[in-house]
Parts: sequence; structure tokens; C-alpha cells
Amino acid sequence: MIKLLLKRLGQGVLVIFVLETITFFLVRMLPGNPFLGERKLPPHIMEQLNNLYGLNQSGIEQYYHYWKNILCHGDFGPSLVREGLQVSHIIAESFPVSLCLGIVGMLIAICIGIPAGMLSACYRNKWPDALLMLLAMLGICIPAFVSGPVLGKTLGSLPGLSVAGWDSPLCIVLPALTLGLINAAYLARLTRGGMLEVLSQEYIRTAKAKGASSLRIMLVHALRSGLLPSVSYLGPAFAALITGSFVVETCFQVPGMGMHFVNATTDRDYFLIQGLVLCYGILIVIANLVVDLALVALNPRLRSQGTA
Repeated sequence: MIKLLLKRLGQGVLVIFVLETITFFLVRMLPGNPFLGERKLPPHIMEQLNNLYGLNQSGIEQYYHYWKNILCHGDFGPSLVREGLQVSHIIAESFPVSLCLGIVGMLIAICIGIPAGMLSACYRNKWPDALLMLLAMLGICIPAFVSGPVLGKTLGSLPGLSVAGWDSPLCIVLPALTLGLINAAYLARLTRGGMLEVLSQEYIRTAKAKGASSLRIMLVHALRSGLLPSVSYLGPAFAALITGSFVVETCFQVPGMGMHFVNATTDRDYFLIQGLVLCYGILIVIANLVVDLALVALNPRLRSQGTA
């Protein structure tokens, strides 16, 4: 287990380093300039700004100082567009919002998707199975920028719910429901496939022959192994809920990291883009690491494979 953990951590550090390196050089290849607004600045002002933020240095020098500031001082740099704000301050304010939205969205997905997949597997090739899988396919095919406004239009008039902003606890309901339903559709199909594969095994037939009830077979004998595909999906899905909810946060005006990422890309805010990508990379690595440990706990055979 320790060897597997260290191996995954080493791979994660390498992935983060490569991801941030590619991002660093790609953002500087974007057309435009972070200081180009509605009014064109005089050349001497542009030169002073580039000198102030070190943008007049070579790419290698900027890259060296960027990592030096992070590793030695924990400094992600200032925002080039939002005057007086540090990237670390922006992330510290927006990350809890995105994290809260991601957790609630994932809980909704788990509470809906896994039971739906199990129920569909129980009624294989019958009308409940066909209905649930039809709904799951619709959830997969309909994008967030369509389902979000539809939910806002249909449910936004209910007392306490809000279609925009983040000024009350109930403001999380509609964006979290939008994210949760999309992932519930994937979880339902994965859970159904995993459960059907397990239910066809010999030990399940033996349990049936011994008179075990269908509920006991499903919950005690089949559930642990049948959830392996769903658990594998949960890690990247949870990271995607936090890092990939740009559209949902924009639709519902949620002040999370997704909105900052979109604005930073539009404004060519180099340091903010790099800081957000680094944060996203760390989240994805941590989520995948937790999933790997959960899979090992559910399937002990993976322990010997991980240490081999």
C-alpha cells in the first residue's frame, strides 16, 4: 500500500509539473496583451508595466522566477488585470465556493445515479430498466448550458431558490442540481454495467441457490464489486465538478474558480491562469489518488498488483 501511494504521488507531481510548464508557455503565446484595454497605452507606460511584472524577460527567466517564487515564498504572483489583488487571494476566496458546489453536486449525483443503476440492473430488460437508461442517456446528451437555464426557468420561481448570485444557502441548489444530474446519468450507466457483470458470476448463482433474498444478494454480495466502475469514475468526476463547472458558474453567476478562469483567459491574466491551472492539477491528482486507495480497499487483489 505504501509503495502504491508513493508511486501515485510521484506520478502526480510529474503530471502537475508538466501541466504547469505547458500552461506557462502556452498562455504567453496567446494573441494580445494583458494591458491592452479599451484605450491604447503609450509605449513608455507599456514598457514600465512589462518591467514591473518581469514580462520583458526571456521566457526561461520568467519560468525560473515563477517556480522560485512558488517553491520558496508560496507566491503565485499578482493579477495583471485586477489591480492590487494577488492570485493566492483570488483562489482563497473562490476555491471554497467551487468546493462546496462540487461536494453538493457529487452528493446529488451519488444519491441519484447509484440507486438508479442498481434498480436498472435488478429489472434488466424490463420497462424500469428502459425508462431509467433513457433518462440517463438524456442526461448525458443534454449539455449544462441547456439544462442549467431550463432548471432555472422551471424551478427558479420556487420560494427561496435563486437563479443567480451567492448570497444565501439556497443559492447552491440549482447549480448543484445541474451538475449533479449530469454526473448521475454517467453513474447510473456505470453502476448498471458493473452490477450486471457481477450478478452473472458463479458465486451469485450459489447465493441464489442457497435461498438468499434478492435484496441481500444485491447489497451484500454484489454491491462491493459492482461499484468498482463507478468509484473509478468518481475521482475524475469530482475534480471535473470543481474545475470544469465554468458554464454552470457563469449561468448562475456563482463566484467560483470557473468564472475567474474564463475571465482570466479573456483578459490574458497570465499569473491568474497559471495559478488556477496549478490548483486544478493538484485537485485532480488528489482526487485520483483517493480513488486509487478506495479501489484497493474495495478490491484487495489490486494490492498485490500495485506492489508487483
